[in-house]
Amino acid sequence: MTRSFAVTLNALSLYALALVLAAAFAAQLLLHELPCPLCLLQRIQFAVLAIGPILNIRWGPRPSHYALSLLAAAAGAAFSTRQVLLHIMPGDAGYGTALFGYHYYTLALIGFAAAIVLLAAILLFDRQFEDKGPTRQIAPGAFATTAVWLLIALTALNVVSTLLECGFGACADNPVVYELLKRGI
Repeated sequence: MTRSFAVTLNALSLYALALVLAAAFAAQLLLHELPCPLCLLQRIQFAVLAIGPILNIRWGPRPSHYALSLLAAAAGAAFSTRQVLLHIMPGDAGYGTALFGYHYYTLALIGFAAAIVLLAAILLFDRQFEDKGPTRQIAPGAFATTAVWLLIALTALNVVSTLLECGFGACADNPVVYELLKRGI
């Protein structure tokens, strides 16, 4: 795998992460389902998962960049596993609306597990790490640059939304209103 192809794959992964964050944000706004604290932790981990691809796009693929994403995916898998285990009892309706028959936290677990497998697989391709000299830097194209800024914008929107939901204190276990909007900022 060449460095430029690896950068393209990293841009595609950013678009996939943007889709995940946009879907969660859309469910929050359109279905009026405020995310619980564990849901917010999972969103954070999806955003942190994007740090590796962003670094790979900016400075070229490095194993350390992939390792950052791998650690984020492992933490996200732990958070989503915790939430799955909270709702595994028979008769428990789960938290939030189901999508494709699965709750968002179950889909998040599947997403984090897929990310772990894909990151491990992409690390097998050593050619992407070959340096062609000290001045060799990849100039990201419009496709990759758009992916980076899209993900940054969605992350910023999620941060603002979380601030509105939780205020400056701890988030409610089962949020029903935007805390700062209730107070009238």
